[in-house]
Amino acid sequence: MQTSADRQDRHQYPAHWEADVVLRDGGTARIRPITVDDADRLVSFYEQVSDESKYYRFFAPYPRLSAKDVHRFTHHDFVDRVGLAATIGGEFIATVRYDRIGADGMPASAPADEAEVAFLVQDAHQGRGVASALLEHIAAVARERGIRRFAAEVLPANTKMIKVFTDAGYTQQRSFEDGVVRLEFDLEPTDRSLAVQRAREQRAEARSVRRLLMPGSVAVVGVGRAPGGVGRSVLGNIRDVGYGGRLHAVNKAFPEDLEKVDGVPAHRRVRDIGGPVDLAVVAVPAEHVPAVVTECGEHGVQGLVVLSAGYAESGPEGRERQRALVQQARAYGMRLIGPNAFGIINTAPDVRLNASLAPEMPRPGRIGMFAQSGAIGIALLSRLHRRGGGVTGVTGVSTFVSAGNRADVSGNDVLQYWYDDPETDVALMYLESIGNPRKFTRLARRTAAAKPLVVVQGVGSAPQGHTVRATRLPHATVSALLRQAGVIRVDTITELVDAGLLLARQPLPAGPRVAILGNSESLGVLTYDRCVAEGLRPSRPLDLTTGATAEDFHRALGAALADETCDSVVVTAIPAIGEASPGEAELAEALRSAAAAVPGKPVLVVHVELGGLAEALSAAASTAPQAADTAPGAEGGAPPFRRPVERPPTAPTVPPEGTHLIPAYPAAERAVRALAEAVRYGQWRREAMDPGKVPEYDDIDEKGAARLIGELLARGEGLTIPDAETCGLLGTYGIPVRRALPAPTPDAAAEAARALGYPVALKATAPHLRHRADLGGVRLDLADEEQLRRAYAELTELFGEPEGLRPVVQGMAPRGVDTVVRAVIDPAAGAVLSFGLAGAASQLLGDMAHRLIPVTDREATSLVRSIRTAPLLFGWRGSTPVDTPALEELLLRVSRLVDDHPEVVAVTLEPVVVAPHGVSVLGATVRLAPPPARDDLGPRTMPAY
Repeated sequence: MQTSADRQDRHQYPAHWEADVVLRDGGTARIRPITVDDADRLVSFYEQVSDESKYYRFFAPYPRLSAKDVHRFTHHDFVDRVGLAATIGGEFIATVRYDRIGADGMPASAPADEAEVAFLVQDAHQGRGVASALLEHIAAVARERGIRRFAAEVLPANTKMIKVFTDAGYTQQRSFEDGVVRLEFDLEPTDRSLAVQRAREQRAEARSVRRLLMPGSVAVVGVGRAPGGVGRSVLGNIRDVGYGGRLHAVNKAFPEDLEKVDGVPAHRRVRDIGGPVDLAVVAVPAEHVPAVVTECGEHGVQGLVVLSAGYAESGPEGRERQRALVQQARAYGMRLIGPNAFGIINTAPDVRLNASLAPEMPRPGRIGMFAQSGAIGIALLSRLHRRGGGVTGVTGVSTFVSAGNRADVSGNDVLQYWYDDPETDVALMYLESIGNPRKFTRLARRTAAAKPLVVVQGVGSAPQGHTVRATRLPHATVSALLRQAGVIRVDTITELVDAGLLLARQPLPAGPRVAILGNSESLGVLTYDRCVAEGLRPSRPLDLTTGATAEDFHRALGAALADETCDSVVVTAIPAIGEASPGEAELAEALRSAAAAVPGKPVLVVHVELGGLAEALSAAASTAPQAADTAPGAEGGAPPFRRPVERPPTAPTVPPEGTHLIPAYPAAERAVRALAEAVRYGQWRREAMDPGKVPEYDDIDEKGAARLIGELLARGEGLTIPDAETCGLLGTYGIPVRRALPAPTPDAAAEAARALGYPVALKATAPHLRHRADLGGVRLDLADEEQLRRAYAELTELFGEPEGLRPVVQGMAPRGVDTVVRAVIDPAAGAVLSFGLAGAASQLLGDMAHRLIPVTDREATSLVRSIRTAPLLFGWRGSTPVDTPALEELLLRVSRLVDDHPEVVAVTLEPVVVAPHGVSVLGATVRLAPPPARDDLGPRTMPAY
């Protein structure tokens, strides 16, 4: 008789179970199924496990595995018996297995839905979160194979393993019998298990980035023997800023007797370095990178920054080279920035790391910066250098990451780090592509609730070097979803820096009310106009006249800040001529002291860059490096980020802790745009504290909908269901569709009208006429059979035979505003609910608003009000307001349908007539398909490569 253990090929090897994971300490491991080829690895792994751990696993001394044990633990059918291993460098560091059991506790097959699970973790890797990661993956495998419940028996002294189970967040039962703790838990994800999983994900990914940005030792691989070249330049950049750790130069071509390069210890290979290396910066040709990665992995290097080009950005061959690079780095448990990266910077005083191609280090500050390309990274640093000064001091950078092709470490990882980084108050990101929009949106929402996140998102296709998921959503829709998540979306690098400087220096405004004061009436009026255009509520500008003194500015600003009807202040200033005119420093001090006396409201300065005023506001406090910052031994030459103007050799002002710096802008529109973004973000933060709830409706028949969906999908994959079934499915969620009857002949039309009752509408539903009332394919308010037959004749005369028109008769709905409601499941972004007015507003002008599903009651309310044509719903120009609460309920019901049943991949309700009392759905289409994979609900994994 063939046993389960002998049926290795009962199912093909499940390659989709393979995954890379980030562990608790920031390292990585690979999880994969155990196969018959792993016998030697299993024996070697077991030999490295302590006797105590073996005792905890087998409840008795078990010094070695027998041949029978090895066979049983390596032969699986991948259904009833499954084993997974966590590996680093190809070797096992932990294993987990389950065996399906029946009600009697004996081995069983489906439909039995319970399994026993057991772990074994190598002692050297205990405490790294390996068991927790394996539990997530073995649970996902079990659910896929129809197992709904795990049981585990653990010795009471094995507190670590008990904690793994109890901390997982699953619904559990615990008992104690015969000296053994028995744990039983359901595998269905719960809110708590997902929260635990995501908290672990955040900590692990944040630590993996922290290890890259805060290394205790760095090796630059590829340092040239002669001055110049990428490797030699990066080595100099790290050395010259005073890096606090151990620094090494590596080049296999170094002479054996060479001890130092530019004062840095020199080595021919990484393995020749006498101590640990936390970070390797790789600057060798792409064909030599694999050998370097192998050396680094064998030496225990924790992370790589690969500056080398010649990867996915160069074409298909380079893409395969990049894939191999990522797999090789992960095999050794290393995280990777790049390839084709510009580098990383950390300005923390105890780190001072400039492992980048930027020859100058930005001043320390509270702004985190992320860019994918080196050119954008240079532009960001340059603009922040020029704009970094303020009335009361400087604004600088905490950390900077330019990820290049971002084959491994991405913006998502850096967001995880910034979320709880105490050195970063504002995050600025330039994203040419978003690899995982669903995860990015989730992380952005959480980050934005704690600190501002400003993003420029690329409009075109992703750069060739980037591997991203395809999305069917337009760029404007993705931008709207980012805003919904609290992201401050701007369009240019200039706007990115403008908003970042304001948010890093000033408190958030409590509302849209803006006071404007200054010594230029024209500049004040221009600022007023821009405020109105941005949706702010400015007060009449206060003109202090060109003769205003510093004391006048101080008094006016203090009064404006003290005014309870003011939420923020914009000060406009132009250079004035005359003995009484304030000097630059005097005016700056007047504004600073007034703002400090009444804190809590943001202050911005709009200045005309003439004379020395701009210098007083920013030059002496610029983030651009001063000559005094250059460490001994640095090479000379003009730094590329310095301002072209000369400045006095005074040291930059360092504001006291808690001081708010006043940002200055050279144009009113830039200042007001930044302020408007801050106002909108402040409003989002306040609303995020009470996001609303997803309401329950007693009349929803979730089980009935599931049964109908199952029957329809049995007919075939991916189908637009017929009208009758569409009405039935929507009806289970309390969404009635006004009945429409086919009218292939005039007599059939008359019979349909008698069944529905007059008045009726006659509509052509052919694809080229559907929802096109402007073409004349609709006749409304037909009061009797005579009018109906006349309308039928007119339609056939205009558009042809009934077979091509597909006419239908429908009862008249109350008059109102025609709208459209859509829901779609995008493979990258997830389920999205959209709303707009039907016709030209949505089709021609793109006036649609979007929210991620599930939608809360507060989000439904804001969705209705987000479109530009929303006034038409609320009594514009004396029209009767329509029933928006009924419309919001319809949106919530559609959201519930798609969220409860992921097989519903698309819903369109058009038109939806919103009347003064109630809504009428006149047309509906529903598309079903097998549900797409939800990787955000599955176990933690790194992006597949």
